[in-house]
Amino acid sequence: MSWFNQKQSAVLGIDISTAAVKLLELSKAGARYRVESYAVAPLPQDAVIDKNIANVDVIAETIKIAVKQSGTKLKQASVAVAGSSVMTKMITMPAALTDDELEEQIMVEADQYVPYSLDDVSFDFEVQHENENNPELVDVLFAASRKENVNDRVEALTKAGLKARVVDVEAFAIENAFTLLADQLPDAIEGQTVAIVDTGATMTTLNVLYNLRTVYTREQGFGGKQLTEEIQRRYGLTYEEAGLAKKHGGLPDNYNSDVLDPFKRAMVQQIQRSMQFFVSSSANRRIDSVVLAGGCASIPGIEKLVEQIMGVPTYVANPFINMALSSRVKPQLLSNDAPAMMIACGLALRSFD
Repeated sequence: MSWFNQKQSAVLGIDISTAAVKLLELSKAGARYRVESYAVAPLPQDAVIDKNIANVDVIAETIKIAVKQSGTKLKQASVAVAGSSVMTKMITMPAALTDDELEEQIMVEADQYVPYSLDDVSFDFEVQHENENNPELVDVLFAASRKENVNDRVEALTKAGLKARVVDVEAFAIENAFTLLADQLPDAIEGQTVAIVDTGATMTTLNVLYNLRTVYTREQGFGGKQLTEEIQRRYGLTYEEAGLAKKHGGLPDNYNSDVLDPFKRAMVQQIQRSMQFFVSSSANRRIDSVVLAGGCASIPGIEKLVEQIMGVPTYVANPFINMALSSRVKPQLLSNDAPAMMIACGLALRSFD
């Protein structure tokens, strides 16, 4: 199974998150991308727990629903494993080695980098660039994950009638999608440190990029599910009713002041805490701008609150802003879902590597 795959035909980007399966198909004409199809199919609670698939069959059925909704004809897909389940390491190797020799050398040395038996691990590598200190060496990115993390995703795709072409890492997919946002940030990206905060249903993931490359990732257990549960408790609704009310409105007048505003403040606190961990672990590095992604980034006014409290320019992610749309994609729906589609977008971009 190749993670860092070479040239390939078009693939679907399929993001399996805690709350939904998100599917995206992109095409490209010249320098411009086009959204050919997309779908978001909700998952039942506990199908994915802490980024681990708990029920492969339920995931497979939901992927089938997303494929049908989207109308796509593609049969190959890329998926991602969570950053917390992947060990990455930058290693140096002689630049003169061929690809086969490089693979052989890494196989010999892999047990130095992986804390469990190699029989239980899927791993891959990609040459990044010439080593800064020695032109006779190259820096190689090595990534490894327990086979069950990879195999569960591959099996879910297979059961849904698709073929896994690439298994990526969520942080790399977000880094890939971020290239589409660079034009939207008014400051030059070169030399900038950008924090991408992806707040989903149960997890907030911080990815810090410097010069468009990931330099730090961190996950925290906080997400929109807490808001749904508070709506459920406060207004006597089922979990499903609370989720729909959160998305479509119709809640009492006191909802904003009593429920939503405290959640927004809690979300900003979580973002601040994550950033503090990064700043305290990085010498002389500050955050130049913040990009909010994930379902919670769609909460009205959240970016203004983050900017106001943290004093850092803050934006809501929309990787589709400069893309053409096919006739079967509804612009308003895509716009609403855009912040939550960053990982799926990064995965779909694998078609053009």
